[in-house]
Amino acid sequence: MKIIICGAGQVGWQIARHLSGERNDVTVVDSNAELIRRATDTLDVQGIAGFASYPDVLDRAGARDAEMIIAATHSDEVNMVTCQVAHSVFGINRKIARLRSQSYLDAIYSDLYRRDHMPIDVVISPEMEVATAALQRLSAPASFDTETFMDGQAQLLGITIDEACPVVNTPLRQLTDLFSTLRAVVVGVRRDGTLFAPEAKDQLFPGDDCYVFSHHEDIARTMEIFGKQTTKQERVVLVGGGNVGLTVAQHLEAGPLRVRTKMIEKNRKSAERAAEALERTIVLNGDGLDAALLAEAGISRADAMLAVTDDDKTNMLACVRAKAEGCDYVIALINDPTLVPLMTPLGIDAYINPRATTVSSILRHIRHGRVRAVYSIGDAEAEVIEAEVLSTSPLAGKKVSEIDFPEGVLIGMLRKEGKVIRPMGSTRIDEGDVVALFALAEDVPRVEQLLQVSIDFF
Repeated sequence: MKIIICGAGQVGWQIARHLSGERNDVTVVDSNAELIRRATDTLDVQGIAGFASYPDVLDRAGARDAEMIIAATHSDEVNMVTCQVAHSVFGINRKIARLRSQSYLDAIYSDLYRRDHMPIDVVISPEMEVATAALQRLSAPASFDTETFMDGQAQLLGITIDEACPVVNTPLRQLTDLFSTLRAVVVGVRRDGTLFAPEAKDQLFPGDDCYVFSHHEDIARTMEIFGKQTTKQERVVLVGGGNVGLTVAQHLEAGPLRVRTKMIEKNRKSAERAAEALERTIVLNGDGLDAALLAEAGISRADAMLAVTDDDKTNMLACVRAKAEGCDYVIALINDPTLVPLMTPLGIDAYINPRATTVSSILRHIRHGRVRAVYSIGDAEAEVIEAEVLSTSPLAGKKVSEIDFPEGVLIGMLRKEGKVIRPMGSTRIDEGDVVALFALAEDVPRVEQLLQVSIDFF
């Protein structure tokens, strides 16, 4: 597939990295020649330096025969105009735009994106994606990573194995015998910095980070078996009242649980805006690193603290201070992936990577086949792909044990006739079933082949 990616920043570079590694014809466009040079030096892509919204620049990028354009520059307006030019001048069929401004995302203005108005096929909102990820982290406080699949019926949990874990040093094949009714599957393990798909004979050791697929009804039991306790989040402190913090607070207010939320925002105008938009949340204007202000927010009694300012170091230090003041569970928003290894030494329980959440959202609309969801794990080390099995797929009509999965691919969950089950070797996969597959990055192209469809579905 020939794809043009506009914007060579963190998100654009990561998307280009994914797609070029899967033998797509990728061209990256950015007004910053240095970013273009970085992309062409490190990736198998072509680069064009220039403004993405200019027709002549898109023409040089090969827009006349491109099948998809992804507008992911830092400017909403440039992204919107780029999609308009791609549609009106070059007739590019698939157009994806990243938009940040809440005004552009308001549901009452959604008619704006019709083909005869502003022709954008898919709108991606980083703030909304990050807010959703933050709420998911709060819903599973004993895990360092989490994502829902199969319309909320299955959940991927990132669990750190410690000495107290009851199943430590136990071969994974024995978990099925010990907990025969547990609908959970270990699909990935990171050990000594390396992520791999475990085999049945592999064991879990203290210090491992494992990724577990669980049926939503078995999450509490799964966490208990892996040595974790689940607690309700009744008191939450938010540090940062920008778009992400405001969205999280609004969802907490609208949720079924009566979560008592307090927000700390340093910028007075942002604090006033948040106070006006929220009904029950108490908004404090000040520095989230101020111990006295944290005490006023009740940090020692809080069940969780979420730091979502636009500065990574502020988020990390706010989490460290909150831990020191007695908060049990802290989450930091981290844009720079090189800071992630510092999370554990600093005692930060979980983190959110905006780049990964945005990349996952964009990939969901790129993958071949009836792909329903994609989640990028770590620094693009692996993906979890949820897809419907079609009649043309090599999976259709075969038992799990009969399928030649690559070493880096494991099937996590299967939905058959509306019921989510843990797949066994004897489980038959039929047309119409929905599968959730864990795949290391190098095996994603093979997964796409397993999910292949006829040309009618593209």
